Formats: sequence, structure tokens, C-alpha cells
Amino acid sequence: MELNSVLEIVARTDPGMVRTNNEDSVLANATRGIVILADGMGGYNAGEVASGMATALLGSELEKTLGTAGIGLLESSRLHELLETEIARANGAIYQMAQSQPQYAGMGTTLVAGVFHDDRLTVAHVGDSRLYRLRGEDFQQITRDHSLLQEQIDSGLLTREQARLSQNKNLVTRAVGIDPQVQPEIHEHAVLPGDIYLLCSDGLNDMVEDDEIGMTLGMLAANLELCATQLIQMANDNGGRDNVSVILVKVKSAYPARGWWQRFLAWLK
Repeated sequence: MELNSVLEIVARTDPGMVRTNNEDSVLANATRGIVILADGMGGYNAGEVASGMATALLGSELEKTLGTAGIGLLESSRLHELLETEIARANGAIYQMAQSQPQYAGMGTTLVAGVFHDDRLTVAHVGDSRLYRLRGEDFQQITRDHSLLQEQIDSGLLTREQARLSQNKNLVTRAVGIDPQVQPEIHEHAVLPGDIYLLCSDGLNDMVEDDEIGMTLGMLAANLELCATQLIQMANDNGGRDNVSVILVKVKSAYPARGWWQRFLAWLK
């Protein structure tokens, strides 16, 4: 079964209402089941360079490896290692460019990347770009922000409502390209037909409350193109203070991996 017949994917990115350039970057490949979103940081166009490098480097390696191994034939442990290795490679490339070229000093990017395989989703993230899931009427955030605010919430210093009003929303505790090494957080989740997944930069969730995002997904689930457009419009209507990017993925049916015999034949090749 081809994944592009199972997954409906829509990706959108917008500069917002305040910024003249767009430092977000998105990549989606329905055939390989790959979605990547990055939110760059840094002066001038450095953030744009960092996010573009992250999506391009990670995306190309995932596409190449998954294309060689075959969809669904890569074991979860190997996929976990692949994501960790390629994020480290992208981190090193961005870090070296920032060190060697003064105009890119201090650049970095958040990252959230997902691979759909064998009725599962493996997701890796660094920073505060998020993954949400709508399953039936249940809408929830799947990733946990790597941010100062999240640490303050976890320690009990702030409630979630107080965090919504904080001025420290953009202080991330991990980012790709800032330090010589970075540790992505990687998890695997079971996927069900009918699920809708949302990857977004903080330009959306800083401007629009989670319950409004979930309500919009529920109402416009039948039209992902319109849903993506509406989410970006909502962020811009509320001020659009940052670039805003969304990737929506609807799972239309199950996509189990092929059986052990097909796996064995693929391995022999």
C-alpha cells in the first residue's frame, strides 16, 4: 500500500503580520510518510538559513533511507537511531556555519519531525515547535516544549494560565545548531484511522488558544486545505506577531507494514 493513498498532507507557512521575512521552513512527503517543520532564530536572515538547512538535510536523508529500506520495513529502533543521527548531522552543519560565518553567528532552529510507518508515528522534536493530535473529539498536545516556561510549569512556579501571559514565551532550552551537540526527544505513537495530526510553529499556538485550534480542526476536518488556511488566518487576525506554519496530516486508513516474508525479501535485496 502506498502511503500517499493513506495520508492526506497539507503544509502552509506565512510570514505573519509583523515580520517581513519568514524564518519558518516546512517539508512534507506523503509517499515516504515524512513531515518536518522548523522555526529558525537569529539576526538578519540567519534563522531562515538554519531552518532551511534543518528541513533540507534531515528531509533528504530520511527520503533516501526510507526509499531504500521500503516503507514500513525500517524497524522502530533503527528509525529512532536514524532520526537521532541525522538531527545530529544537521545540528553540526548549522553550528559549523554559525561559527565560521559572522553573519550567521548564533543562528539555530527548533524542529519537529514525524515519520508515519506501520500504523505508527515516530516523532522527534527539539525546542517549542509542537505536534498535536485530534482523535475523535480528543485534542491534545503530543510533544512537550523544551522551554523555560515549560520548566517553570513543571516545577510549579507557574500555572498554565500564568504561562499564557508570560513575556518569556520564546526562551527555548534546546535548539538545533546552537551548541556542538543537541539531544532530540524521540517517541513513538500508535496511529488510528481518522486521526488528524498538526505540526506547528509557536506563531500559531502563541496567537491562538489550544481549544480554538482543536475546535477548528474538528469543524474543518473534511477540508484540510481550508483548515490550514483558517488556522493561519486566525493567528494573523490575533496579531500575527510571528511567522506561522502548519502541517496537517489526516490518516485515512490503516497502513500496516508488509509481513515477515516481504521483510525478509527486502532485506535480501
